[in-house]
Amino acid sequence: MLFQFPVNDGGGPQRTSSSSKDDSQQTSLYKCKAPIASLDCMADLGSTTEQLCAKLQAAAVKESVDRVSSAAQSPSLTSGLRYRNLGKSGLRVSNIGLATWTTYNTAINEEQLDAVVTAAYNAGINLFDLTEGPQSSEQAETQLGAILKRKNWKRVSYSVITKIHWHYKSEERGLSRKHIIESVRSSVARLQLDYIDIVLIQKADPMCPLEEVVRAMDFLVSEGLIMYWGTAKWSPIDVTEMYTACRQLNCSTPILEQSEYHMLCREKVEIYMPELYNKIGVGLMAWSPLAMGLLPSFKDSLRSRSSNRTKASSISWNQDDRKPPSKENNEPLTVRNTKEILFSISLIADRLGCSLVQLCIAWTLKNESVQCLLLGAATTHQFYHALHGLQLLPKLNSNVMAELERILDNKPVRPPMVSTLAMR
Repeated sequence: MLFQFPVNDGGGPQRTSSSSKDDSQQTSLYKCKAPIASLDCMADLGSTTEQLCAKLQAAAVKESVDRVSSAAQSPSLTSGLRYRNLGKSGLRVSNIGLATWTTYNTAINEEQLDAVVTAAYNAGINLFDLTEGPQSSEQAETQLGAILKRKNWKRVSYSVITKIHWHYKSEERGLSRKHIIESVRSSVARLQLDYIDIVLIQKADPMCPLEEVVRAMDFLVSEGLIMYWGTAKWSPIDVTEMYTACRQLNCSTPILEQSEYHMLCREKVEIYMPELYNKIGVGLMAWSPLAMGLLPSFKDSLRSRSSNRTKASSISWNQDDRKPPSKENNEPLTVRNTKEILFSISLIADRLGCSLVQLCIAWTLKNESVQCLLLGAATTHQFYHALHGLQLLPKLNSNVMAELERILDNKPVRPPMVSTLAMR
């Protein structure tokens, strides 16, 4: 096809070598069509309008079918499940993680354990937490390692968290460099993995210098045994001092703090953790949204109340091991006032069409500071029941949250600043 371009001598009207009618047709053709790049385009140009529409419609149908089939094969199909960065790092994990509170114990057989882990992975959860007591943690690492090796999932598709335990009354005393490195190497061997994604240090050790802890964790990162590290049950002051030591020594910094957070424990998470995140970039991973089974009622509890009472009394979750237990910490939460609060909250749950367990989980995730919430389940039914709490998040509007705040009446308030001049 030959194009005839208009000719202008610069001083008069345009002159063409053909008639004005041919000129207008050729000019419009030049403006509308681009040069042909392939034979496929030539075939399309030779087709009629009906044929082109049919081709486009068939391509759209095929694309939609491919999208649906790919979505069916994707594990992240749970409504409300989101993926967030832990702290200021680039590691993205699901906002729900599978914890070892009830999943890994001697009462559950391997088939049930395999079913719960598989259900969590297929639901889109890519975080498995192994942070319980020393003996239970070792058993959980062995069981999860066997499952992961048997499933043969892609290593980039999930993350594993374990913890460094220590106790003054056992052989694992303090956070020495020797204990930290040996503990991580033993965990890697039990998990049958090449590395561990995140290792948490349980409690600060006042008898061990921070420089030794920081250099030991940086050594593990440089050796490739761990990717990231963090803290668990540390005070905001200890976390800040640890971060400062890391910066001074040019070592890798912690990316998260694992803290207890539920309707009866709010001060640390709601007041101090957002400040740590904004200042130094330490994220938050919450655990025990059900207050170790004490928040839900008898019929809605994921676990039996008796087992939780025994476990809660045998493990000191929020107090120092060096201090004797006080009567205040051993007082049960099932007092008359707490029963009235739970009854009022259960009425709200009935009105929203959910269980008290799901409402507690949704209330915890409503806090935007919580980047990941750890849940435990003994069966797949319990797991799916708790996971459906994600669908309750859109229903927790400002009116519902205000009503819950009025019932709880325990919103933490930052203490006032103390002036040294006023004390004189």
